Amino acid sequence: MRGRGGRFLPFLLKPRRRVSSAAVPDLALYDHDTVLKAISAADAVELVRDGFVRHATGEWVMPPKVYLDSPPHGDFRAMPARGAGLAILKWATSFPGNPARGLGVVNGVICVSDAGTGVMSALVNVEAVTALRTGAVAAVAAQELAREDARTVGIIGCGVHGSWAARCLAAVEYGPGMCFDPDPDRAGALAGELGWEVGSREDTLACDVVTCVTPGAEPVVHASDLRPGMHVSFLGADGAGKAEAEVDAVERCVLFCDEWAQASHGGELTGAAEAGLVTRADVVTLFDSTGLAIQDLAICRALLEGAASPAARVTL
Repeated sequence: MRGRGGRFLPFLLKPRRRVSSAAVPDLALYDHDTVLKAISAADAVELVRDGFVRHATGEWVMPPKVYLDSPPHGDFRAMPARGAGLAILKWATSFPGNPARGLGVVNGVICVSDAGTGVMSALVNVEAVTALRTGAVAAVAAQELAREDARTVGIIGCGVHGSWAARCLAAVEYGPGMCFDPDPDRAGALAGELGWEVGSREDTLACDVVTCVTPGAEPVVHASDLRPGMHVSFLGADGAGKAEAEVDAVERCVLFCDEWAQASHGGELTGAAEAGLVTRADVVTLFDSTGLAIQDLAICRALLEGAASPAARVTL
């Protein structure tokens, strides 16, 4: 091959050393159905709880997620975490308009590597893991933050993640519940599955434990909706410019979040934090979840430690 000026580049003519295929490990593939068959809703709750504890003690580590906007359609997120001898990188999307195209809002993959060698060992379906761990977070939050006698559940937003929040809450003995969604068919399907009821937004907000899983384009909870003793979790608004609760409602609550560095820059706490109405030192009761990579790590760890056999193995 000739370079500039017609000179040969001899290093490009040298035969390349072939890498032995034995040095390239097989990758385990965990598809959507394999993940959901292996990890029950109740299992997911305990796995995510364990992940929170390990992260809080510093055993599991992660930096805040990185966003790559793709306006006006949606965004991409890169979410790494390390723990239990594994390192993961979750590459996921949020494209709210996709259902109109017959596509899922969330797409992507989770790459799992050995934290000691850096060798990649598995690829895991991102939709299934995200649904499981998002639902599990709602249940863990209710167990820790709701009144001891709280039982009734209100779900605002009955899409994929709202449905898994309801399943996980039901799996840890919360219910009966009330389902609300702008699409009455979705609310009806979820209510029918769990033996719950379909109601209005106001009906769901009358429940002991309220979980909102909406795109966050506009608030669904206002200050006037709040009642003493209720617990509210917000799982849908996970990026800048999104919020499921108005700032006045946030200011009136005792606040909890999954991770301050993320939650104070995207979600319900953003407006109140920027206005100086709440700070990290504030007492923390509304639960704002933006989704953490350590939650994905918790599910992936269980898969690789034997909860499921991979759907296939490939060599890249």
